[in-house]
Amino acid sequence: MFGGRAERNIRANPCRSVVKNSVMLTKIITLRILRYKPGHIDPPRYQEFSLEADPDMSVLDALEAIRLKQDSSLMYRHSCHHSSCGTCACKINGRERLTCITRIKELNGTRITLAPLDGFNVRGDLVVDMSPLYHDISVSWNYLKKSEFGNASQLPENPKKFERFENCIECGACVSACPAAHKNTGFMGPAALAALSNELKKAPHKSEGLLSRAGNVRGERLCERALNCSRVCPTGVYPARHIADLRQLLLNKSQS
Repeated sequence: MFGGRAERNIRANPCRSVVKNSVMLTKIITLRILRYKPGHIDPPRYQEFSLEADPDMSVLDALEAIRLKQDSSLMYRHSCHHSSCGTCACKINGRERLTCITRIKELNGTRITLAPLDGFNVRGDLVVDMSPLYHDISVSWNYLKKSEFGNASQLPENPKKFERFENCIECGACVSACPAAHKNTGFMGPAALAALSNELKKAPHKSEGLLSRAGNVRGERLCERALNCSRVCPTGVYPARHIADLRQLLLNKSQS
């Protein structure tokens, strides 16, 4: 492919070929973003931005590039950049995903559509009001990670006791994907029911009150078993499985 000095240089400096190949792989992509700002961009409308992107770029990287070089008014959330905080969740090509771990190369074509999560009030562009997610998650539920109570200056003697209680990052993807959560029935939603199920397993002495809560008119009975919540969960919480566990416990209780 190469010859003479060029080939010798690549053999001597293999990193150069990687850089060259990386440059060759860049392509022009278009992000079609649903824009909305009360009183300014109202009603909502799509706006397109084109940019040169490396396939290894994340969608969040692309959003950052647009904000820095094309439109500083673009609103979106991000924090950790490695799927730990959940703040960057939105709909990418119609599916709930985290922008920080969704690579351009994973998406078909060069046109990517972004929209805010469903079921939440939009504050601006891709930013939604997440407060409803916490309405049915009690502050008394101990679902922090045990490691957050550890002494950071020294390693624990028994690392196993510092395992995470759960993997929920409160991104809201499960609520957005849940058909029952958008029917104005007051459904608690998959995130709250999964958190309740976790609390029940950690604190069985609270079972009476927790099961009563899970079985009320806003609880498990409103789940339509679509399983969308588990399909879109980026951390493998599988809310549908937790809801099924609650359903079985409620059935056992009714038959006892």
